[in-house]
Amino acid sequence: MSANFDFRIVDRMQALGTHIQKSQLRYHNKRVLVSKEFTFDAAHHLHAYEGKCKNLHGHTYTVVFGISGFPDEIGLVIDFGDIKQIWKEHIEIYLDHRYLNEMLPPMNTTAENMVVWIFEEMEKQLQSDAYRDRYNGARVEFVRLFETPTSYAETRREWMME
Repeated sequence: MSANFDFRIVDRMQALGTHIQKSQLRYHNKRVLVSKEFTFDAAHHLHAYEGKCKNLHGHTYTVVFGISGFPDEIGLVIDFGDIKQIWKEHIEIYLDHRYLNEMLPPMNTTAENMVVWIFEEMEKQLQSDAYRDRYNGARVEFVRLFETPTSYAETRREWMME
């Protein structure tokens, strides 16, 4: 039986229970990483640093999360909307359009320090009662924080466990 891969309009929409069964929705039981990216704008300055960054200045930061887990009965590791909700409600509120030096725990607001704080906050939420039982083994694998389009700091699960 050969498949026809020419362009065509779908003859019929696949229907759950008729053309595919619920038991077929999860294709595998392998750990998979999903990624979600966000941006925020913030101001900061660095202490004990001799360079331009000792002065108050701002960045448009980009943060990239890598979250892994095992697919549920319909094949999802974690809903991208839930990652966004955690970001908005528990992390971004401390970062976006803020003076980072007064919003974050006492630290020098380097990208290297901030990326670890962001990792810890996302991991704390994934392990909370609201998400732990909902998503099978969901955990943060990495966080990458871009301070500029070409400069970033990253932390990974294995480094956080050292």
